[in-house]
Amino acid sequence: MPYYSNADLPFPVRSHLPPHAQDIYREAFNHSFAAHAGDSRQEEIAHRTAWAAVKRSYEKVGDHWMARHGI
Repeated sequence: MPYYSNADLPFPVRSHLPPHAQDIYREAFNHSFAAHAGDSRQEEIAHRTAWAAVKRSYEKVGDHWMARHGI
């Protein structure tokens, strides 16, 4: 199920990630979800891909996600 806006993202994503990181998550999820159509693990793969995309630009510092330097 693609996410049309950040408000549609799962609560843990919305409540922990800053808005820009949510944008990254949503876009990566939607792209991966479409790319893996027909795969029985489509949603799992899309979530893993989305988290990996966020972690390229953000890092968790304590309880907060902070943009990596150079962003």
